[in-house]
Amino acid sequence: MNWLNGLIDLPWWGYIVVALVFTHITIAAVTIYLHRHQAHRALDLGPIPSHFFRFWLWLTTGMVTKQWASIHRKHHAKCETAEDPHSPQVLGIKKVFWEGAELYRAESKNAETMEKYGHGTPDDWLERNLYSPRSAWGPTLMMIINLALFGPNGIWIWAVQMIWIPLTAAGIINGIGHYWGYRNFECEDASRNILPWGIIIGGEELHNNHHTFGTSAKLSYKWYEFDIGWAYIRTLEVLGMAKVRKVAPKMKTTDVRELDEQALAAIVANRYSIAANYAKTLKSTVAVELEKLHLPHIDFNIARQMKVWLKQDAKDTPAEEKPKLDAVLAQSKVLDQVYQMRQELSRLWERSSLSRAELLKHLQDWCARAEASGIAALQEFSMRLRSVATA
Repeated sequence: MNWLNGLIDLPWWGYIVVALVFTHITIAAVTIYLHRHQAHRALDLGPIPSHFFRFWLWLTTGMVTKQWASIHRKHHAKCETAEDPHSPQVLGIKKVFWEGAELYRAESKNAETMEKYGHGTPDDWLERNLYSPRSAWGPTLMMIINLALFGPNGIWIWAVQMIWIPLTAAGIINGIGHYWGYRNFECEDASRNILPWGIIIGGEELHNNHHTFGTSAKLSYKWYEFDIGWAYIRTLEVLGMAKVRKVAPKMKTTDVRELDEQALAAIVANRYSIAANYAKTLKSTVAVELEKLHLPHIDFNIARQMKVWLKQDAKDTPAEEKPKLDAVLAQSKVLDQVYQMRQELSRLWERSSLSRAELLKHLQDWCARAEASGIAALQEFSMRLRSVATA
């Protein structure tokens, strides 16, 4: 009986394509609807994509919007601490990678988390009467639909759908995204970009960028990075179905000018880019000074570590690395000056009791000392700092 094989007959590769398309739609729903729209309010979604994504997630994952948004917001608020629901830095990479879905389910039962972090999520009739209380119905209905459409092949397609988010979101993003990869910015957690091309997981591969600019609807930052989720958002915006509320500030330069409060505001807004730029500008100077020291007891990768230390505020440097850093700085006045001046920049954006006028005075003094330092790279950076503006 042909109907037992499903209503749609496909070649073997057709079923693979169906599985990939279904899972990719789920990924798009997670990154656009749950993550950027609901958890961070980086964009507004029109009713058509919003309701479609919510329905599709109910079908393919059974996830409840309030639970997902609450847990993710708590993750950002308590990142890499004992209260973080899924930090591999605290719980270990094996725990988060293999048991990420269990960690999510455990936190979803925490009424305090739901109450504190669940504000603004859907609370309409569908949510109260179907999506939240009947979350298991969705995947069950999906299995029935798959069987009806594809026959026995629908079983393994459904199985792939069920494992896709626990593996990619709970395991890869929450686990590997805080454990392995490259960092554009030394933000205050261990987030990393897994790959520069965010396609498989909808752009979520660019996790360090996201944690640095948490409310940005766009996760790519450098020219060679690609965020397919952003491409979908822009398409929805062109169609009038979405509106971007915020993206990461982009640093641009103007003519070198006298430092004023407008320049100070631009520097604070671009602080992570400026910190990365400082390390890049001083890279050659640092390398030359390290070469002069001939320190056989210092790790071979000290130059790479020094670049990271120059990106970081001192409070973010791990305690076990500080003796090594101190040993290097103690033997070079140039390296010590370069490092200390980098830390003085932190006063411009750290929370303090200084007024804007006092911060501006500090910035003017910093630039004057940098330009009188005799260190060419430091002078160059200071002149660039004088031209910073926000795009």
